[in-house]
Amino acid sequence: MAKAWVQAGRWARRAVIGVALTTTVAAAGYAGWREMETSRLQARLLSGVAQSMTVSLREGPNAAARYPAHGPYNERLGYTALPGYLDTLTRDIYAVEQQAVLSPALDRFMAGGGFPIYREKTQAGLTLLDRNGVPMYAARFPERVFEGFEDVPALVADTLLFIENRELLNEDEPRRNPAVEWDRFGAAVAMLPLQMIRPGQRSPGGSTLATQIEKYRHSPDGQTTGSVEKLRQMASASVRAYRDGEDTTQARRRVLVDYLNSTPLTARQGFGEVNGLGDGLWAWFGTDLSIAKRVLAEPAAEPRALRLKALAYKQVLGLLLAQRRPSYYLIQDRVALDRLADAHLRALAQAGVIDPALRDAALAIRLAFREEAPMPPATSFIEQKATNAVRARLLGMLGVQSLYQLDRLDLTAQSTLDAETQARVVEVLGKLNDPDYARTLGLTGERLLDARNNDLSKLVYSITLYERGAEANYLRVQADNLDQPLDINEGAKLDLGSTAKLRTLTTYLQIVAELHSRYAHLPKDFLADVESEASDNLTRWAASWLTTAPDRRLPAMLDAAMERRYSASPGEVFFTGGGQHSFVNFNKDDNGRILTIQEALRSSVNLPFIRLMRDIVQFYMDEGADDGAEILRTPDHPARQAYLARFADREGSDFLNRFYNDYRRRTPDEALARLATRSRPVPYRLAVVFRTVRPKAGLAEFSTFLRARLPDKTLSDGELSALYAKYGPDRFPLNDLGYLARVHPLELWLVAHLQNNPNATRAEILAASADQRQESYRWLFKKGMAAQNTRIRIGLEEEAFKRITAQWRSVGYPFDTLVPSLATSIGSSADRPAALAELMGLILNDGVRQPTVRIRSLHFAAGTPYETKLGLGPLKGERVLHPEVCATLRRALMDVAQNGTAKRVWGSFKDQSGAAVPMGGKTGTGDHRLERWGPGGVLLESKAVARTATFVFYIGDRFFGTMTAFVQGPEADDYRFTSALPAQLLKSLAPALQPLIDQGTTRTADTRPAPAGL
Repeated sequence: MAKAWVQAGRWARRAVIGVALTTTVAAAGYAGWREMETSRLQARLLSGVAQSMTVSLREGPNAAARYPAHGPYNERLGYTALPGYLDTLTRDIYAVEQQAVLSPALDRFMAGGGFPIYREKTQAGLTLLDRNGVPMYAARFPERVFEGFEDVPALVADTLLFIENRELLNEDEPRRNPAVEWDRFGAAVAMLPLQMIRPGQRSPGGSTLATQIEKYRHSPDGQTTGSVEKLRQMASASVRAYRDGEDTTQARRRVLVDYLNSTPLTARQGFGEVNGLGDGLWAWFGTDLSIAKRVLAEPAAEPRALRLKALAYKQVLGLLLAQRRPSYYLIQDRVALDRLADAHLRALAQAGVIDPALRDAALAIRLAFREEAPMPPATSFIEQKATNAVRARLLGMLGVQSLYQLDRLDLTAQSTLDAETQARVVEVLGKLNDPDYARTLGLTGERLLDARNNDLSKLVYSITLYERGAEANYLRVQADNLDQPLDINEGAKLDLGSTAKLRTLTTYLQIVAELHSRYAHLPKDFLADVESEASDNLTRWAASWLTTAPDRRLPAMLDAAMERRYSASPGEVFFTGGGQHSFVNFNKDDNGRILTIQEALRSSVNLPFIRLMRDIVQFYMDEGADDGAEILRTPDHPARQAYLARFADREGSDFLNRFYNDYRRRTPDEALARLATRSRPVPYRLAVVFRTVRPKAGLAEFSTFLRARLPDKTLSDGELSALYAKYGPDRFPLNDLGYLARVHPLELWLVAHLQNNPNATRAEILAASADQRQESYRWLFKKGMAAQNTRIRIGLEEEAFKRITAQWRSVGYPFDTLVPSLATSIGSSADRPAALAELMGLILNDGVRQPTVRIRSLHFAAGTPYETKLGLGPLKGERVLHPEVCATLRRALMDVAQNGTAKRVWGSFKDQSGAAVPMGGKTGTGDHRLERWGPGGVLLESKAVARTATFVFYIGDRFFGTMTAFVQGPEADDYRFTSALPAQLLKSLAPALQPLIDQGTTRTADTRPAPAGL
């Protein structure tokens, strides 16, 4: 009996434990079920966690900043590239002023792999502000969005929820976690074993709209790569949902709106990425979102209204379904999308989401895609020229590949432009095509425009205005009336005529300053030796002036240098640029004058500057490693042979390049035939040609060639045999063969070389011909000194111009080379208006180059964990000109504006007292022509290419810039305007510019203490 009681006790204990366990499991299950239904525990825990994840903006850079490594959203908005942008910008002239700092909770969450928790932007893009914070440009992508939950038609919201996330907006439990829909999640989990057996098996999605947003925004390539990635999406979406507290009602509504505004719908050529329902409707169907919203929100009482509603609804439905496989459905198989939409229409009607009438009307419609991508809205390049220039500058600063990519960055950049002044200037430029308006501005008349005979629409006007600050130059206005993307200020290579005289004068005065530093401290007897030994005019003059000057200081010497005189006579022929050239003055009345440099600059007389450039070239020739004068007068000078060899190599290369262009596309037979036509039909000449080009050919082939070329001559076999033997290979040097055939020896060599190497490249030809180039000029090495000196002078002049080029480039000349000719002093080497403005800025700033700033600050990723503000860092100037040289140049340029070719602008700008603001500048007119010359220097043809007139100027001690008028094409022959035109236009723009000029006090730069010396 006792044993039975013991046994019964055991069973009782087991029953109690069983009941307890069952009760516990049941309780746990019930609690879990209730948690899935209510999300109360999640809400309590996650809301506290989410609200501890904050971001604050603090001064200076944040060394512990975190950046995303992937995710289409992060890539598009530039967040992944931000570390590179910051590194590039801080290595330039910018410094981080403020940067986001993460709270410890957010930092730990991101360190553990979570996506950053913050209010993500539906729309973002580039914003450009002017100097005062006025918006000038704003790009927002996606362009067409729902503004909020109330903006979404109920029909669209209900359809999306039915397809993707039916419980999202249920109102039974306000704490619901939108990241998980447990029944769908359970179905997806239940399918995992089947997927392991059948890897290709598709399963019902367990993703809610919230996790889908996390996926296509932040996961690598917008895809779920495994279970860990899925958990990361769910965890991030769950925490994000509770940012505002336990009640997720508003958060769930935002999820629906964000999904509609950002769901990826592949890309379309000509449009780019398509994100969101609004852009999708426009890009794929040509339907405007605002119209679709109205049609879908209103009841369809009439058949036509029903058809419109059905059309819009089916397009919306198609896009919501296409999100599953956007490239497939929207590009590859649109018929399949139609079938899928029809199937869902029936299901939606059966579920009561849509009524039968809408279902039937939509089933009767086929999805019709627009054939061409939508055109971007028309914009005026004239109005956008300045902002486009700033955008182009940002491309270079950030290393971004395209404007498309730049416009999608989450970036606000503040430019230095003055929007109000820019708008006033653009308004004036936009009306200059009107002859009556041009007359009211005084732009018609002598040396200006002929309003009756000139097509004013062909003229392009351009202005650039900078303001000099304490540490930088700031672009304030950049405008033209060219309705094309090209910016002629910075993007064109123009003949700017006599503005080159300013560059020439700058080089000249720098040389004088250099000579002063060398010799000003020497006693008179030493200076006498310098003068007697000098072989160039500038050194002789400097030594002579210093010998007699009571005041040896540099400013006095520079003033004296401006008073040196040169003849304006055009009667001299100058050997320059490899040949003999003569030059003319614009005004024939100047031909008999002998002018000071100041006078020549004032009236822009050409010949004095040609002669001044000759002195500059001679100075640099004699400043070289070898004294140029000594080389020319010493027959056995060791440098002579080197100069002659370089000449032979360079000129030989020029000839070979020309010949190669002629022969490179010809077959060997065609090349031989072409060469034969270049020599007169004389037997021995043709024999030389054939035997040189085809040395291995036999007598029979040789005879056939000559008889075919000389049909009127009777050549016996003996004569042909004699010619064949006489002009055989290696009988004459290459130079003599060229003389006998009366063709250039290098042309002979090239055709012979191409017979065996018909596919030889230009580089291979030049490499193979090094010895032949020297051999073909062997005669030069045997000639007398006169012939040799002509070639040596060419080389010496080229070397001198390399040094002049270096000096010009140091003050902003934009190109790598100058034309090695005295004509460079009057504009034969092209220039750019913006580069001239840089030189004027140097002159205004006493020779210190300051950074030119177009973008003052950059604000990346505002309101995000990646937010960064950058401003200008410490700026350092670089001295490139003597301050005394700049003071002399300013006075000379003021004389041009007050008394010379630009005197019409004097007094156009007033200071606060009403007095004229001092200003100066240099004018220039370029007439670019293509000319063809015949024997004896006879001009055979002259075609107009372009005509340009430019005025580079400064206003007071703060503003400087350029004004340019330009006409391109053969029509340029019809215009007779000179640099008086841009000067007059600047005067006409004075009322538009005056409010900008008035800001601050204007004073002349000469009143400032000169910066430290070189």
